[in-house]
Amino acid sequence: MGEPRHENKLGTMPCGRLLASMSIPMMISFFIQAMYNIIDSMFVAMLSENALTAVSLAFPVQQIINAVGVGIAAGITALVPRYLGSGDERTANQVANSGIFLNGTAALIFLIFGIFLPSAFYRMQTDVPEIVQGGTVYLTIVMCLGTGVLFGQYFEKMLVASGYARHAMICQATGAVFNIVFDPLLIFGLGPFPEMGIAGAATATVLGQILATIMAGWMNMKINRSIRFEIRRMRPTPECGEILKTGLPSMITIGLNSASTFAVNQILLAYSTTAAAVYGIWIKLQNFAYMPVFGMNNGMIPILSYNLGKKSSDRIHETTRLAFLWVLILTLAEAVILELIPGGVLRLFSASGEMMTMGTAALRVMCISLPLGGASIISSASMQALRHPMDTLILNIFRQFVVIVSVFALLSGVFHRLGALWAAVPVTEVISVILAMLLYKRTMEDLNRELEN
Repeated sequence: MGEPRHENKLGTMPCGRLLASMSIPMMISFFIQAMYNIIDSMFVAMLSENALTAVSLAFPVQQIINAVGVGIAAGITALVPRYLGSGDERTANQVANSGIFLNGTAALIFLIFGIFLPSAFYRMQTDVPEIVQGGTVYLTIVMCLGTGVLFGQYFEKMLVASGYARHAMICQATGAVFNIVFDPLLIFGLGPFPEMGIAGAATATVLGQILATIMAGWMNMKINRSIRFEIRRMRPTPECGEILKTGLPSMITIGLNSASTFAVNQILLAYSTTAAAVYGIWIKLQNFAYMPVFGMNNGMIPILSYNLGKKSSDRIHETTRLAFLWVLILTLAEAVILELIPGGVLRLFSASGEMMTMGTAALRVMCISLPLGGASIISSASMQALRHPMDTLILNIFRQFVVIVSVFALLSGVFHRLGALWAAVPVTEVISVILAMLLYKRTMEDLNRELEN
């Protein structure tokens, strides 16, 4: 087989144009995906504040499912271009096929947990019947039908790793649009559809994810010439371990975010359920604001991995420099917008008077963290792509769990006042970006020594 055209693109197209062509489609698709998470909460909030709280409390478990899918996909996104760049197509294909086995195993595990876990998960957090009952239904559907999250991430990132970022965007956008359209239809029973309430929100979400998975799988089979899918290769292999090792930082990043959200919710629930709902809104807004950063990551990692295989240090340095610059500009703009219109954002979630007062102050404090967090995320992805997963892991553990939970607990213990707790978010990002820059500097020094030899 001759070298596919997209391989030349990863190694020859000017870095700025290449990064834009790889990242912008992913930014758009991630924006749409994050938008349907927000819209999901907006429609649920129309049912009641308790329904919104139930969905917010489910978020950590949803993030664990997403963490597994993203981790496996991140390992593939880093490894497949690296092997293609070095000319080892056999191993690239085995990595791709091993990813299917890993996702299938994960889907079975989440199905089992989805049958037994949700009710106990809610009862350990609250005794409000509406939250427990609605949340149990919502989480059961999301966990038992998590196949779309896992395989959707896999097939979409396989397209990105092979140079088809635009096609991945189309798949994600299609699933998101489906969810946005069917959310109100299934929640409120519009037209011929049954009124399902909070269960309708979960059903629209999983069906949209499954649709995106089917489309991305079909596109890989039809247009991805770099990879051959073979049933005999979809089994446990040494490449499974390599995928998990490489993707572990991404998996832990999102998994720790889930654990920290759960821990912070327990601190906030001691003040009020409204505080937990406000923090749930912030997490969704934060994820939405970081979509350009995640899109940049997804476009950047294949470029860095491919050029690492080619030993092209100039392209690696130019790509990371541009990624940092663009992310700083984007996140600064987002922080300014959120600082100016927090009340307008909260009205989208049918905020009560108490939530409006509490949330306006909270968002104005927390949104100043966005540029710092963006820099940390780009550093983390760069280190992962450049064979420093342990540095990425160290940064993610501190940023996503250790620092933020500790600062929330410290502020709560010292001030005993809810308004003071929101400062934990920007304080965490200040500490994290300092650590990120130190680890990133070490990674680049090691890279320069490696490529000089």
